[in-house]
Amino acid sequence: MKLLSRTLLDELVAKAAASPRARAHHNLHAGPEDPVQRFVVAARANSYFRPHRHAARSELAVIVRGRFDVLTFDAAGRVTARYGVGDGTGAIAYETPPATWHTLVPGPEGGAFLEIKQGPYDPATSSEFAAWAPAESHAAVPGFLEWLRRAQPGDTPPG
Repeated sequence: MKLLSRTLLDELVAKAAASPRARAHHNLHAGPEDPVQRFVVAARANSYFRPHRHAARSELAVIVRGRFDVLTFDAAGRVTARYGVGDGTGAIAYETPPATWHTLVPGPEGGAFLEIKQGPYDPATSSEFAAWAPAESHAAVPGFLEWLRRAQPGDTPPG
């Protein structure tokens, strides 16, 4: 039996605070070869999830602390939808269909979610990152993240 404790969430939040990526995760599955990948992710407000898609897999995330906005995009980066999930919203989870460009924007207090997706995990094919969004280490990330915080359906990425 595996129990996910509030203490685990607190520990992940502390690890996220010390991480350059402003997030931390804890795997529940045994390894990358598992047919179902399950993990908890804690993210601070300034964590940047580069827009990406999973070609042949959907992903399900249940918010267990805080709030996130989930944005979806077309192939050129135009925002197609924005969904609030978690605290202060009517939704507790989201499922992204395969091949859907998307990102998460943590709320002002950050948050944590349980993510479930089909395995096995192969880093070479797991995610395709959007060419119209800066890589995590790029100097443009802070400005792009600010754009994501305000972006509404129909908006196109800066640059």
